[in-house]
Amino acid sequence: MPHVSQKGLAMPSSPIRKLVPYAEAAKKKGAQVIHLNIGQPDIKTPKIALDAVKNNTIEVLEYSRTEGSETYREKLAAYYAKNDIHVGASDIIVTTGGSEALAFVMGSIADNQDEVIIPEPFYANYNGFATASNVKVVPVVSDIDSNFALPAIAEFEKLITPKTKAILICNPGNPTGYLYSKEEIQQLAAIVKKHDLFFIADEVYREFTYDGREHYSILQETDLEAHAIIVDSVSKRYSMCGARVGCMVSKNQEVIQTAMKFAQARLSPPTYAQLASEAALETPQSYFDDVKEEYLARRDLLISELKKIKDVKVARPQGAFYCIAELPISDADDFAQWLLEDFRLDNETVMVAPAAGFYATPGLGKNQIRIAYVLDQDRLKRAVNILKEALKSYIG
Repeated sequence: MPHVSQKGLAMPSSPIRKLVPYAEAAKKKGAQVIHLNIGQPDIKTPKIALDAVKNNTIEVLEYSRTEGSETYREKLAAYYAKNDIHVGASDIIVTTGGSEALAFVMGSIADNQDEVIIPEPFYANYNGFATASNVKVVPVVSDIDSNFALPAIAEFEKLITPKTKAILICNPGNPTGYLYSKEEIQQLAAIVKKHDLFFIADEVYREFTYDGREHYSILQETDLEAHAIIVDSVSKRYSMCGARVGCMVSKNQEVIQTAMKFAQARLSPPTYAQLASEAALETPQSYFDDVKEEYLARRDLLISELKKIKDVKVARPQGAFYCIAELPISDADDFAQWLLEDFRLDNETVMVAPAAGFYATPGLGKNQIRIAYVLDQDRLKRAVNILKEALKSYIG
C-alpha cells in the first residue's frame, strides 16, 4: 500500500487536542468535563462584530483581495497607531487566523532545514508550522523558577549558526503568560541586528496584561524595520476564535511581497469574517477594561488555589490567560488521560493540557500542565479542587 510522507509522520499532534477522544468518551458516560485545556474564551464576542455579519447586504459572496480588504487594513493600521505601532495598510496582509500568518512567515523567510530559535515552552503549533515548512526549531530553555523570563542572551548566542534565520517569541506568552519587558525586547533586538536575523513576535494577546504592566511591541523599536515581523489575530482579542482572521505585519516590503505570493496561492481570506473583524475594531475600550478585570480576578483566584495544593509549583502569568503548573507526578500525559478515564468527583473531572507538548527539548515539561483560565471563577475554583483531590488519589 502507498505510504504517507515523512513530513506527515513528523508532524506533531496537538497537546491541546489529542485528549479530545477521552473527553468525549467521558461525556458519553455522563460525566461533566471542565475544560482547562484550551484557550477558548467564554467572554461574549462584541455585538458590533456579530451585527456586521447579520446586517450585511452582500448579494454575491465574492473573493476579497488577496491581502485583505483595503478598508480593513487601513483600520488595522489606525488600531496599531493607537498602540504606538506605526505601519501602513501596505505593511499588512490579512490571513486566515494567526496560524496562516505563521505559515506565511515560515515560508517567506526560511529554506529547507533553516533554523528558528524559540524560547521554550512555546505555543505547540510553532512546531507544526516549522515541520510543514521543513524548518528546524531550536529551543532555548526558560524555566518555571524564573517565572519563564527571557533566557540570558548568551544562551541565544550559543545557538546561532549559519542556518539561523530568526528568533520567534510569543508576547505575552502562550503557554506561560510571561510578558516580555521593553528591556528584554531591546536585548533581542540587539542580537537580531548583530547577526542579521528576523525577529518574529506573536502578539495576539497584546491587550491582556496585568499588574500595571504594558505591552511593548517589537515594531515600537524604530530601527528594527528590516527585521521585525508581527503575527496577530482577532481570535483572543475579541473572543472571535471561529472567525479565523489574523494578519502578518512588517515594514520589510521584501517579506510582505514574498508572503503575498503564498497568500495568492490560497486566493483570499474569508469575506464575512473580515466584515466582523473590521467592525470589531470599533469595540469600546470599556469592553477591554471589563475583560482584563475579569481575567485578572481569575488569575489571582487560580494562582491562590493552586498554591494551596501540596507540592504544586506555579508560575505567575503577567499576561494572556494561561499558566504552567508543575505537579508532584512524573508523567502529566498519563495523569491527564487518567483524569478523563478514571477519576470523578461528584461526577465531574477536568481536562488539562500536558506541557511536554509545548517543549521541543525531549524530557522537559513531563511533570507540568498548562491551564487556560477562560472559565468563570466558580468553575475555576471547582476545577482546582477536583485537581487537588485527583492528585491525592493518583499519587496514592
